Amino acid sequence: MGRRIRGWARRRSSAQVGGRDVKESGESRWRRGLRWSGRIAAACGLLGSVFGVVVLVDGWRALGRGAEGARLERMERSPQRAGGVFENPQPLWNDVLGSMTAIVDASDYGTPVDPLPVVVRGPGSFDAAPVGGLRVTWLGHSTILIEIDGVRILTDPVWGERTSPVDWLGPKRWYAPPVALSDLPPIDVVLISHDHYDHLDQPTIEAIKGWRSTFIAPLGVGAHLSYWGVPEAQIVEMDWWERVTVGAVEVVCAPSRHASGRQILDQNATLWAGYALLGPERRVFFSGDTGLFPGMKEIGERLGPFDLTMIEVGAYHKAWPDWHIGPEQAVLAHQHLRGGVMMPIHWGLFNLAMHGWTEPVERTVAAAEAAGVALITPRPGQSVDLEKPFNGEGLRGKAAKVERWWPEVPWESAEEHPIRSTGLE
Repeated sequence: MGRRIRGWARRRSSAQVGGRDVKESGESRWRRGLRWSGRIAAACGLLGSVFGVVVLVDGWRALGRGAEGARLERMERSPQRAGGVFENPQPLWNDVLGSMTAIVDASDYGTPVDPLPVVVRGPGSFDAAPVGGLRVTWLGHSTILIEIDGVRILTDPVWGERTSPVDWLGPKRWYAPPVALSDLPPIDVVLISHDHYDHLDQPTIEAIKGWRSTFIAPLGVGAHLSYWGVPEAQIVEMDWWERVTVGAVEVVCAPSRHASGRQILDQNATLWAGYALLGPERRVFFSGDTGLFPGMKEIGERLGPFDLTMIEVGAYHKAWPDWHIGPEQAVLAHQHLRGGVMMPIHWGLFNLAMHGWTEPVERTVAAAEAAGVALITPRPGQSVDLEKPFNGEGLRGKAAKVERWWPEVPWESAEEHPIRSTGLE
């Protein structure tokens, strides 16, 4: 064995010239290794390029379309736009190295092991009117059917299988939609918060483009909707603080702290937003995606108090604390908004971060209990009637319906993994 190893080493370190073995110099071996490294890198680059082309061709339509003409001219007049892109008053901070190494500390419980107790809804499930004029049905992540003062509003509808431009790659949903699109009641408003894939789903939009609904979206997002077949006459695009009335409900486009983009070259080309829904009797707030920012207090002062706030609590990390608000700051935002009851959203359907899948709701429950905030945690597909209007004095848990339907698995607390947005006092 020893002779074979020495012979192998001798052959590797020599070249045959004219029938004679000539020893390679160290420099020659270095050059040969460099050539092989270059070939390997070129092969990897070629494979990556082929893969990118396959994704691009297969997902081309899902990428959407950029704004042009009158739509683009209106966007350019927005106070939120500078240098051809939209900007946050408080920039988003990122720990690049921390983001790259975060996967090392990813939770072993990022995805459910057992099926979730989804409430499956069939035809006629929403025939009865809401008790007290306000009912919400959480369909997972940020998709919610809101019935308020006679108006039905569907937020960020995602019925697709993955949050991706292709149907064979990307985060996959954990359960089928609790209700089929065909079994939904007539929808008055389809409300879009921004154009990221987990909020603006091209297969879903193309499936509902024939609805007689009003499609409300932030500036620029209408170009995607129009490209996918939604009639221009049904698209309403809004800047922050603009309003439109549908039925008895006024929809106000509210500021948020986030970003947009469906591919590398269109980052922040469209606006992002939350929404206040103001009816004659009831008021609710839908956050979309956001970090914590001072404007939350202004929204509460100008548009609150709210009977219900629906605030995102999931898909966070301390390396990018401004992109998503995190559970504890979501409870704080609820208080800034002058909310009555809070419902955590943006969790429980996709694995989009490194934390355990139950961690967002566990931490939200803990923070709400500590702050005396009334909380509801419906199962996917479950409807909740908020029977009595919020009186602005706080409910102190009286209306809380915290049903712990999720399993107990390990999760990190706020002390172990704090999420603190930057740029705040």
